[in-house]
Amino acid sequence: MSEVLDLTCDLISRPSVTPDDAGCQMLLAGRLQRAGFTCEHLRFGAVENLWATHGSGAPVLVLLGHTDVVPPGPREAWTSDPFVPQVRDGVLYGRGAADMKGSVAAFVVAAERFVAAHPAHAGTLAILLTADEEGDAIDGVRKVAQAFRERGQRIDWCVTGEPSSTARLGDLLRVGRRGSLSGTLTVKGVQGHVAYPHKARNPIHQAAPALAELAAKAWDDGYESFPPTSLQVSNIHAGTGANNVIPGELQVLFNLRYNPHWNAPALEAEVAALLDRHGLDYDLRWHRSGEPFYTPEGTLRAVAREVLGQFAGAPPEESTGGGTSDARFIAPLGAHCIEVGPVNASIHQVDEHVRVDDLEALPGLYARLIERLLL
Repeated sequence: MSEVLDLTCDLISRPSVTPDDAGCQMLLAGRLQRAGFTCEHLRFGAVENLWATHGSGAPVLVLLGHTDVVPPGPREAWTSDPFVPQVRDGVLYGRGAADMKGSVAAFVVAAERFVAAHPAHAGTLAILLTADEEGDAIDGVRKVAQAFRERGQRIDWCVTGEPSSTARLGDLLRVGRRGSLSGTLTVKGVQGHVAYPHKARNPIHQAAPALAELAAKAWDDGYESFPPTSLQVSNIHAGTGANNVIPGELQVLFNLRYNPHWNAPALEAEVAALLDRHGLDYDLRWHRSGEPFYTPEGTLRAVAREVLGQFAGAPPEESTGGGTSDARFIAPLGAHCIEVGPVNASIHQVDEHVRVDDLEALPGLYARLIERLLL
């Protein structure tokens, strides 16, 4: 068994369902300390975060990852136990194999090899790990970034190990992500009997035109490589369950995925103005998951393009698609951020897996990025 495969299996065997780290970071901190890294455990609330550094000064290159995983779902649906890693026909199965314990293991192996070969390298090589990426993302990298801002921690480049590849390792380079903004809208009415609508006020009827306008609204035409901003209603709930009662309240959950044309306050104001035009009696609560970020042309993007092209055999697609990642908290510190990782076809699914050949290639890929940036 190879070094990275062995470490990945060790991590998978620890059932670190978010936000429980299950000892993953202590295991990794021990290895990194033996390799010469200085490790700082940053615990916020119930969440473990690890900041490990080697070297000093600029430039500062951060390898960003998470040790938590999503719940496995029904265990009987898995071919094998999700927390007992198994290799079958050249494929490693287990929760977190692709998202993202394989990348975390590869980060550590690459970092160990790099500092052993180049103990006096330029700048700072750092690994930042959290156990709150798959959960609320409140006490993880979001809180770490606040602490870094307060103490003036500089970050020049950040490589996130999220599973970004689509068909083969290195075929996609993620250079940005859309922002995410969620709203909980409560429209107030007056409950009553359906036979006497003049004595009631139906919040469903009142809200329907406003919701239709929100759903049909063209927010923008996109931004560089970003798609247009979109709003999706994800849940609507009203009523008592009886068909002869006009409900007194309607609750709507929706989410906006937006490009750099917008920021959260501007979108919030736009939605509120639309609801006000429709004369609704409402409450609206917002949750800001993170602003969009975009890495322009520069050293990091150019180096990553070249290295991925060598591994994939062709230049990578450069994309801003997908959901969100913890890089959204690092980018506002002034860092250029990219995402490079294994194929994402099975993430969050039953029988999550990664090809062993891809996993064993990852340390070399990350080591090459580190060498190009810090030597």
